[in-house]
Amino acid sequence: MKLNFLEKILGSFFFTGYIPFASGTWGSLAALGIYLIPGMENPNVLLIMISFFTVIGISIGTRFEKQYGKDPSQCTIDEAVGMWISLLFIPKNIFFVPLSFVIWRLLDILKPFPARAVEKFKGGWGIVFDDIISGIYTFILMQIILYFVF
Repeated sequence: MKLNFLEKILGSFFFTGYIPFASGTWGSLAALGIYLIPGMENPNVLLIMISFFTVIGISIGTRFEKQYGKDPSQCTIDEAVGMWISLLFIPKNIFFVPLSFVIWRLLDILKPFPARAVEKFKGGWGIVFDDIISGIYTFILMQIILYFVF
């Protein structure tokens, strides 16, 4: 099974998955770059993007896994979904955005329960849903931080 161009560009989140080192971080940075475009921080826009990229990420992730093996580094569409979940409802400023990015990357790497277990699911489900869980954890931590800071 060969991936077509559209599957490659979306699944690798604009080819960040093909960067030979830290592809997850590059995918997250690309998602962050999109978030930084004026208006993209709107929760309605983010929720639409999260929903769209989750649905296509499951399908494309399954195809990436068939071509490259279990949870391949080339597939970074899941990083975008997790990053955007992490950024939901936070102020778009020089303190909270980088903090959300750092917490997201740490939790994505550490994969706290049940993310590591969910990662073992077959195909795109495992690829995408462990990042959704880590994104939700980051979202919760950011909301707690915001509550105590503001």
